[in-house]
Amino acid sequence: MTEELIHRKEAVTATRGHVIESLDTGLRLMRLFLDHDTLSVSRAAELLSVGRSTAHRVLFTLEERGFAIRDPSGSGYSAGPELVRLGRPAGLGAALRERLGDVLDDAARRTGETVRSATLIGDRVLVTDGRESPHPVRVVLEIWRTHPAHATAGGKLLLSRMTDGQVCVLYPRETLPAATGRTLTSRAALLDELAEVRELGHAFSRGESVRGMNAVAVPLGGPGPRDRLALTASAPADRGDDAALAEFAGQLRRSASLLSRAG
Repeated sequence: MTEELIHRKEAVTATRGHVIESLDTGLRLMRLFLDHDTLSVSRAAELLSVGRSTAHRVLFTLEERGFAIRDPSGSGYSAGPELVRLGRPAGLGAALRERLGDVLDDAARRTGETVRSATLIGDRVLVTDGRESPHPVRVVLEIWRTHPAHATAGGKLLLSRMTDGQVCVLYPRETLPAATGRTLTSRAALLDELAEVRELGHAFSRGESVRGMNAVAVPLGGPGPRDRLALTASAPADRGDDAALAEFAGQLRRSASLLSRAG
């Protein structure tokens, strides 16, 4: 072993000596929730390269403190409200949520479809609130659920508020993961669509996140990055063709204007 490698190993060892392993494991586990909607104990242990008992203790502790919530089926854990608030995404403050409630009620009445407010966290979009359609066949509302931003109307709307350079930081690779057979899987294609979204002022998703579900999104919220939200309407494809989505976009803009009037 060369002298340089010996010094490097000693430096790494010294650094590790200052790391609190249990805290490090907890922080790494919380970061996993950026990419995983649900984590089982076994999966968390595998991804962290720790024992199942360690993963279970850390998840239990996070649950006790509100940073993780257990799935009702008992099959895994999801990000808890405290973890979501830690990132301070838009739409979570009590005052704003109350004002958003009026917007969502109005949007649901105008469109007759499931409407949601969503914010961007990294390369994923988080549903912060919403109202479900009264139709027997409808898009189910899943609050606190995250989806790949490039596959959703709300995600693309929020990505369009960023520069191309900022988008490329979020997506360093040219190939993007597919949620369905209609998802954009090219960063170049995504950038082209974001340019179109900037011109139109709204974004579409046509079966790109969930097969058979179409959606449209318009801006909602303030000018600062942490204040930006998307207001979306989602419908089964047979009620959500391009003409219907364009009509929904206009209705959503009218609802979104209520937020600025309330402010």
